[in-house]
Amino acid sequence: MYFPPMTAPIHSRAKDLPYGEGTGVSKNHTKGNPMQIKGDIPQNKLIILFVFDKMESPLSERTLNEMCSGYNSWITYVDCKTLLPKLINDGFICEVPGNEEPLYVITPEGRDSLANFYIRIPLSVREDISRFVKTNGAKFRMRQECKSDYYQNKDGSYTVFLRILAPLQPMLELKFVVQDKKTASNIYKKWEDKASELYSVVYETLVD
Repeated sequence: MYFPPMTAPIHSRAKDLPYGEGTGVSKNHTKGNPMQIKGDIPQNKLIILFVFDKMESPLSERTLNEMCSGYNSWITYVDCKTLLPKLINDGFICEVPGNEEPLYVITPEGRDSLANFYIRIPLSVREDISRFVKTNGAKFRMRQECKSDYYQNKDGSYTVFLRILAPLQPMLELKFVVQDKKTASNIYKKWEDKASELYSVVYETLVD
């Protein structure tokens, strides 16, 4: 894949490469006065690649949007939604097959592009992303992997269906039958926070 010299005019290469210039600060560090990054499309593509690289795991579109524009202001929600398909089309991101919810990973070509042009992301943004992923990355990965649902049975009881997903197949599936909707709802809400702990207990108890 050909990349023009670093001195090439940015505006003339915007459709071809994920780099550009611009600045921005996460709203996590400007409480009361959140700022939205006003970077150009190439820079915002790089930011998305940087997030994938730091997370080191497949991400859903929902998780990517939450990280980039929900909990932070690295790029806008609209940019996040529109640039992911473009990065896939460019060959920098690809879908991981066999998942209930589509998951995506950075490709070798994406890593090469990021390695060549990551410096185009403002240092403050790179540091902000790195800090956020270090603190919250495991939580976002777990939220992706933990799925829960409940439904009413014919006898009036409720079945709660809990799962921990992994690429290609579930790691754990549990079904609970409870007597009322309130109990089912409480289990449903707690699963995301308790799944990892419960999985460890089950594994240590059953596996020698």
